Amino acid sequence: MKCCSPGGKKLPGLQFLEGVVRIPDKATEFRQRRGMIMSTKPICSTAANCIDLSAAALHIIAMALMLMDHLWATLLPAQDWLTCAGRLAFPIFAFMTVEGYFHTRNLKRYALRLLLFALLSEVPFDLMYGGTWFYPVHQNVIWTLLLGLLGVHLMETVRKKQKLWVSLPVCAAVAAAGALLGTLGMTDYYGAGVLTVFAFYIFRGRKWWCLLGQVLTLYWINVVLLGGLMYPIRLFGMEFELCQQGLALLALVPIWLYRGRQGCHSKPFQYACYAFYPVHMLLLVLALNFVNR
Repeated sequence: MKCCSPGGKKLPGLQFLEGVVRIPDKATEFRQRRGMIMSTKPICSTAANCIDLSAAALHIIAMALMLMDHLWATLLPAQDWLTCAGRLAFPIFAFMTVEGYFHTRNLKRYALRLLLFALLSEVPFDLMYGGTWFYPVHQNVIWTLLLGLLGVHLMETVRKKQKLWVSLPVCAAVAAAGALLGTLGMTDYYGAGVLTVFAFYIFRGRKWWCLLGQVLTLYWINVVLLGGLMYPIRLFGMEFELCQQGLALLALVPIWLYRGRQGCHSKPFQYACYAFYPVHMLLLVLALNFVNR
């Protein structure tokens, strides 16, 4: 629709936006130019929205936290704050495994990469935790993530092809089987670690019930299932105990600051993240042997 004068010319002062006529308000435009009216374009609604962690940043944060935990396990056992910080590492890795599943171009290659580095990392892991080349009672964390990835793939495949009343019991069975395999295989964090991956799959999203589900499941997994060392705390005249493993819930802070941005995604960076796990453990073992001479 065009608004024209009888002579065929457009009427002055009219602007056409997809067929909608808007008459400009000169006073409003003047006040906006003078800064008397705030722009309607949102800059940052909250402080949290200003921080947008990329996937690459999350990987770096998780690797740094894991390094702190492993420094405590090898060279600095008296520095308990290192292992407290390290509690945040695994939930971030579990979360990124789920995100990797939904963003990978080739699931088979993704799973094979995890398998390859799980094999490459086993000897350094055994040397660090068991002091021997072969330590069958505890396997490295990449096996845990691989079990979680395969379970997520099974659940997502069933969810897409079957109705809800069929997919729910199947997904429950997959979750139980994954937890059982993690426990019997004695992977790092055992079945609780596999369930952590599943929790981020089931409650994937930014809706309030997804965020609440992440909090509740992480609390159940880390405090109820894993438990561990308790710190006596006195606050406002009241005494209670803080579970060290429960600090893993703080990992939700950087996780919630991630909004899908990938960040650095070159092949060298990708393989450097994978290689960091076995290489840093091997270096820590060498450093520990040198110190203990």
